[in-house]
This record gives sequence, structure tokens and C-alpha cells, in this order.
Amino acid sequence: MRVLLLALLLLPLAACHEDAPREEAPRSVPWHIDGQLRFFRADGTPITEIAIEVADTDSLRMRGLMDRDSFPANTGMLFIFPRAEPQAFYMANTPRSLDILFFGADSTLLNAATYTEPLSLENVTSMGPAQYVVEMPAGFVDRFGLIPGDRIRWTRTDEAPPLDTTAASTAAP
Repeated sequence: MRVLLLALLLLPLAACHEDAPREEAPRSVPWHIDGQLRFFRADGTPITEIAIEVADTDSLRMRGLMDRDSFPANTGMLFIFPRAEPQAFYMANTPRSLDILFFGADSTLLNAATYTEPLSLENVTSMGPAQYVVEMPAGFVDRFGLIPGDRIRWTRTDEAPPLDTTAASTAAP
């Protein structure tokens, strides 16, 4: 009798479980390579080059690297703003630690926030008016010894195809 009673009590729970909608695993936003970005020392000495996705509209800048759980090797995001002004970023919905680099209108590095805290709502700000911001996996600034005064230059690739991230790097470069 107890077994029958227990079975009758558990039956509705099992039915509810089967009828419940199943959540799919979150899907990472695909990468789209828009060009190349080069880093230089203040004296013009080349430092490194990366592939970039460009965020140059309000909606692309707002989305940024949110919901990206991996980085293809040597890839980052370049944010282009209409004018140089103080910039503030945060890490909401960004599951990986980043280095965020702020550049003035002349493409000179103002400052970098390194090893930012994933999923944080704390503002990360520029030290002065920035027109360009580059987001890279945490450790990029230390790896290449970037300092204020270093510069960037980029080129755009017309109609670049989406990047195949099946071999995406999940480690910092």
C-alpha cells in the first residue's frame, strides 16, 4: 500500500518534469572579422597585429563582447565612437576577463584596464577623452608590454566572412 501511495504521489512530479520546457545551452555569439589592427610603440616600432571585429554603431557598441565565451586566437574588438569623450565600459554578460584599452582621437593609448572582472557591473573608465577602445582577452597588455603613448592603426576588410570559431582559443593570447 505504501509503495502504491508513493507512486501516486511521485507521478504528478514526473509528468510536470516531462512537460516543462527544456532550456537550450546558451550559444556564443559568432565572430565576424572586419579588418586588421596593428599596435606600435610611440616611436613607430611595430608591436603586434590582430584581427578585429568592429563595433561602430550604437547597437554593436552596446553588445560588444557580451555572451562571447571564447576568443579566436589573435582576435579582439575595436569600438569606434563618433567623437573623443570620456568612455565607460562594464562587464555585464561578459563571461571572460578582458583587457580594455582606451585610445584618444589620435589613436594614442590613454590607459588600459587589465584583467577586468567577468560579469561585473562596475564601470571601467578612460583617463581622458577616448574615441577608440579595444577589448582583448585578459593578459594581452602584459604580454606585449603596452603603455600609454603606444598607438594603433587599422584597416577594414570589405565583406569579411564570419569567422569559423570551431578551433577558437579559450586561453588568453
